[in-house]
Amino acid sequence: MRYGFLIDQNRCIGCHACTVACKEEHNIAIGVNRTWVKYIEKGRYPDTRRHFAVLRCNHCDDAPCIEICPTVALFRRPDGIVDFDNERCIGCKSCMQACPYDALYIDPDDNTAAKCNFDASRVEMGFKPACEVVCPTQAILSGDLDDAGSEISRRVAMEKVSVRKPEKGTRPKLFYVGVDGDLLNPTMMQQQSTHFWAEKTPGEDLYALKAGTPDRTIPGAAREVYDVPHATPWGNKIALYLWTKSISAGVLILAALSLHIGFEQDGVLLNFFSPALALVFLAATMALLVFDLKRPDRFFYILIKPNFRSWLALGGYVLMGFGILATVWLVQGFTRAFVSSWVVWSSALFAVASACYSAFLFAQARGREFWQSPLLVWHLLIQSISAGAAALTLMAGFWGASVPMFYWLGSLLILSLFAGLAVIFTDLFMVHGGEEVKRATELLLKGDLSKPFWIFVVGAGVIVPIVLILWPGGSLQSSMLASVLVLIGLWKYENLWIKAGQSVPLS
Repeated sequence: MRYGFLIDQNRCIGCHACTVACKEEHNIAIGVNRTWVKYIEKGRYPDTRRHFAVLRCNHCDDAPCIEICPTVALFRRPDGIVDFDNERCIGCKSCMQACPYDALYIDPDDNTAAKCNFDASRVEMGFKPACEVVCPTQAILSGDLDDAGSEISRRVAMEKVSVRKPEKGTRPKLFYVGVDGDLLNPTMMQQQSTHFWAEKTPGEDLYALKAGTPDRTIPGAAREVYDVPHATPWGNKIALYLWTKSISAGVLILAALSLHIGFEQDGVLLNFFSPALALVFLAATMALLVFDLKRPDRFFYILIKPNFRSWLALGGYVLMGFGILATVWLVQGFTRAFVSSWVVWSSALFAVASACYSAFLFAQARGREFWQSPLLVWHLLIQSISAGAAALTLMAGFWGASVPMFYWLGSLLILSLFAGLAVIFTDLFMVHGGEEVKRATELLLKGDLSKPFWIFVVGAGVIVPIVLILWPGGSLQSSMLASVLVLIGLWKYENLWIKAGQSVPLS
């Protein structure tokens, strides 16, 4: 049994009866929707025509929201309906990033994720979903796609149907008849600064409204004239989490390497101050993750109700293991001169895992094409080395270190900055097949985000630090200044990268 929807846009009159019925059935708050109607217009006045599209959860057979949910709050029922349990939801918003269709939202009443659940309680009693019942033109049809005798199964088999974003591989079970492709793909239409009855809120569509971005007029493209608000779920806390995590992991990676190649004379720096600094930034990382949750009181659900397919849950265990090992390292470094090699290398291994696991988490955010880079895991590792070298240089400047240690850290910093810049430019200038990636890349390179990218990330964050370190007769102060600039540049890049990834609308 596989329940699905078919929406006949030839019949739809854009009356919003389905939206109202859904809101009434589930007591949905103002400002959020489980199902909504989008309007577009084509042509030039007076030869114009309006088209409608009913949008909602696609109840995918391969639902990315289920995979990324860390607490199994989202699940697939035996009848194929993708449902949610708001008693398990921690409000991490990762499902909103994973869904390519913008179908999920945070319920403002209980701060948990919600979406269309096919009116599962009505289906269980043998009734049709409320939206189907109230549709005045019978444009909405639901039923069992596996039942060859059902009307929906026959129509899907016999008529020309479309689905949204089939290239995402989610196998959606929401089919459309008589819909134009640009209604289902937001990158094919011209974004507008105004809507049918109101102006669009500044910042609602970062790509379309920023003055530094090209108009990107598509000849003959549709114009969006009515839509609902769409949130950008992740903000500064997630960018800051990536930054603090890179410092925490990088410090211990480099401390382990330094001890291995013979810097025992800097044992106080490497065996005490390094794990202490790593633990401080690890604590900041975990605090940011908890406080970014809409339900921080449920953060422990990741441990007691985990989904081991989710890298959000797996990452939590990695950070816990890293914290335990870093604590053992700190205790051994404080109580005796020698730290066990198994502690050093186990900590380094978990530090690498801590630095890199986010690449797999962002890969599960399948709704955001810009974050699907195959180079991300290497970029995160290189960023950690840059952040670790900069943080150790600053720490060594305050508490002292040998001259060879300063040269070693400076060399690592220069190499990692060159490598990081090479990865960034390879990622941004490589040939991209997807329009979403092209738009996000343009936003960074020549759009509204380009000035902070070129000034703070490339200029102040890479070029100036390299010059300061390599300048003949460079002093300790110049190396410390270079390290501060590197850390600022890394933070700025994380912030811009998170913004650019969410700049293109999903629906």
